Amino acid sequence: MPNADELLVDIAAKVESEHTNQMPLTVVVHGAVITGRLAPEAMWRQRVAEVLRDSDRLVPFADTFMSAREGSGPQQTDPPAYLHFHVARILQGQVGIPETGGMYRIAIKDVSAWTMGDLSYSDQ
Repeated sequence: MPNADELLVDIAAKVESEHTNQMPLTVVVHGAVITGRLAPEAMWRQRVAEVLRDSDRLVPFADTFMSAREGSGPQQTDPPAYLHFHVARILQGQVGIPETGGMYRIAIKDVSAWTMGDLSYSDQ
């Protein structure tokens, strides 16, 4: 998708302004189906940093997620360019990867299709 979908940008902006992480969304990006809940960028960055801090080998990267936002990046008046998913899964057949859900950052301009809701998957 060469231009970002304005409705999807508006949804991402609402998630940011309301500071909510309860918005379920499913997107198609380069043929991959990703389903989960949107989170505000600051909340997403904090959660990724927490996960990295819990790893002895990855702890040096934790500060990157927190310091990169301070003093840089888009101003609050700029429309969001990314969707920040948490408890998200890439759907592959009847399996969601990872099973417990992951943290994904997706460029809105790369989304070719989307729908409201978190698609379930089943091993039946």
